[in-house]
Amino acid sequence: MAGQTAGVPVELPLGERTVEVSLPDCDVTVCRPPGGEAVVPRDAAREAVADPRGPPLGERVDSDDSVVVVVTDVTRATPDDVLLDILLDELAAGGVDRDQVSVVVGLGLHRPMTDEELADALGEHADIAENHDPEATVEVGEVDGVTVEIHETVAGADRVISTGMVEPHQYAGFSGGAKTVVVGAGGESQIGYTHGPELLSKAGVRLGRIEDNPFRAFLDRAGDLVSVDFALNVTHGPSGILGASAGDPRAVVRDLAGTARGVLAAEVTGEYDAVLAGVGAPKDANLYQTTRAATYVILGANNPLRSGGRVVIPATLPEGAGDGTGEQRFYEWLSGAESADALYEEMRQGYGAGAQRAFVVARALRDHEVYVTNSQHPEVVEDCLMHARESVEDAVEPGSDVLVVPDALDTLLV
Repeated sequence: MAGQTAGVPVELPLGERTVEVSLPDCDVTVCRPPGGEAVVPRDAAREAVADPRGPPLGERVDSDDSVVVVVTDVTRATPDDVLLDILLDELAAGGVDRDQVSVVVGLGLHRPMTDEELADALGEHADIAENHDPEATVEVGEVDGVTVEIHETVAGADRVISTGMVEPHQYAGFSGGAKTVVVGAGGESQIGYTHGPELLSKAGVRLGRIEDNPFRAFLDRAGDLVSVDFALNVTHGPSGILGASAGDPRAVVRDLAGTARGVLAAEVTGEYDAVLAGVGAPKDANLYQTTRAATYVILGANNPLRSGGRVVIPATLPEGAGDGTGEQRFYEWLSGAESADALYEEMRQGYGAGAQRAFVVARALRDHEVYVTNSQHPEVVEDCLMHARESVEDAVEPGSDVLVVPDALDTLLV
């Protein structure tokens, strides 16, 4: 963690650019994780596929198999075009032609990607891709008494492969592995269960933890049911893509979570009046995703805020609350609530799939206020039990002890 920088401006991400923040009347400490050294994504992914966890992909497929690759959506900064290039080459070497391969974009309950976004994300492979539709699912069995529903293209394929970004996740500990398929290409049944109050309230469901985590355990068992045969995942940090791993989904997540912890964990001592939490694109496109920064700080392993402290997040919010089903349910719950305490108690009784972010935000807001600055939709912020300000400076009280976390979603405060 860096030392104090009183009087020295700091920069925080804002959309695709940065915003300079000057707090001359405050004691400012900047917290950055070690960061690690970036790798070339194509080289790292190719090496991972050549030396996988478990049998090589070519040994897991037959030449007459139909194959589906479930990829991440616009909310994940995964180099899916590169990963698809490598997977298709490996499949071709195993006798599987490109016309035997389908691609499903793992949206979960997020909004569909536009044709332009698909082209940007998948390059020349956009022509074989389709957005997931949670209503176009079929039942494939049960896990822990919960019906598992999967997109019909995925359910009908002989072999299922996933890409993914292994990054800190509020519930799964780290994302990636089977999650891309089980949630990204899943129906409301398992999305509602995994993101419902019963599971999210269990011990072990927490940021940065994959061992003895009931959320992650459910994903892994559901992945077995769906037969997620092979995963090609990457992890990233402030400097870029930090590594890749391929093969058995559980092993891939363990591998990259270990890499991520080593470069993203930052020790914090003392207590602060405010934490300035950076998000940036693509996560600051809407309030649903932006609030991850606040919950990662407040509900993480080491909340550095003193009683009455606040989280301040600069975010562009061009989509407002967000356009997907989950984002709209998030907005409906928060905008209709009288207080965070009342909302939390009400949602403990249950809510629809996709609304879980409102539940977690309400939990965080019981203890701390959240300010969102520089946004295109301040009225949406104010609707949702949070505070909107024009600038970061407007959201910080003079004389505050301030902790700056420039990359809040890629920093594990410990």
